[in-house]
Amino acid sequence: MTQRIRLSDVARHAKVSTATVSRVINNRPGVAKDKRRAVLAALDVLGYERPAQTDSTSGGLIGLIVPELSNPIFPLYAQEIEQVLSTEGFTPLLCTQSPGGITEDEYVRILRERKVKGIIFVSGLHADADSDPRRYADLADTPFVTINGPNPDVLAPSFSCDDEDATARAFAHLLSLGHRTIGLAVGPNRFIPTQKKVAGFTAAHEQAFGDKEPAIVSSLYTMEGGQAAAAELLKRGCTGIICASDPMALGAIRQVRQEGLRVPDDISVIGYDDTPLIAYTHPPLTTIRQPVARIARAAAGTLLQMISGRSIAASSLVFAPELVVRSSTGPFVP
Repeated sequence: MTQRIRLSDVARHAKVSTATVSRVINNRPGVAKDKRRAVLAALDVLGYERPAQTDSTSGGLIGLIVPELSNPIFPLYAQEIEQVLSTEGFTPLLCTQSPGGITEDEYVRILRERKVKGIIFVSGLHADADSDPRRYADLADTPFVTINGPNPDVLAPSFSCDDEDATARAFAHLLSLGHRTIGLAVGPNRFIPTQKKVAGFTAAHEQAFGDKEPAIVSSLYTMEGGQAAAAELLKRGCTGIICASDPMALGAIRQVRQEGLRVPDDISVIGYDDTPLIAYTHPPLTTIRQPVARIARAAAGTLLQMISGRSIAASSLVFAPELVVRSSTGPFVP
């Protein structure tokens, strides 16, 4: 090593004893997994190079297929899943997709050639109602789970946030603030999460306003998509806008300002995901928090059980969202 490790510094950062640090560094037994992981993390954070002997033998490779990382929710999922897998001695292979790049099917072929123990799909083709679910039938000999976009035609354990409840909660919040023309900005209609967000919003809107047509605009899950959707919703007179992602909400706020209006004085905006740093926007964004850590732990843990030989039913586990109220929503003022 090029730098001598100060055991006391590592112990203080990891909140363990110096004896525990010494055992981890020298690859000795008798250290709990959580403490070992804390010591290794402390070494990384403090800028020390890990001694070679601390690298444990991997229990195997696990493929992790996610969309492009421009939306911060996907790196967050990857990080949480990686923590679970590495703690159990498995090595994740991160496969990110981008327009014109390697497809999901190509990644699956590559991963199977690498003889991965299992695969985790995050917001993949399983979440696209227009894609052929039969592609997953070819994975009969490879354990896999899906995250976001529960698809009854994909026979695998599924884990997702309750998108219907999410938009219903957001709608109820704006309604309680006196808003009566509330719009929804969502992604492409072919995606299952979009369909569920629309279903939750539509049901809440019908309960509040009967047969009045709801204002729903389909766009992209990006800042530009949110800006375009907000432009249309503002034309329809919406004073409250619910967005299907945090980047969309930031785009909506940008559009509101370009039209000479203020958030939340004139227009209230709600995002979705509660991704890192979103609490520090101007104004801090009211959003629906997706329980990423709980979903990731459940999905990764279930996959590890499948890899160990346990039979797991192809059921769908749905997690409750949380409305996080900040400063981008306020009372409707006529």
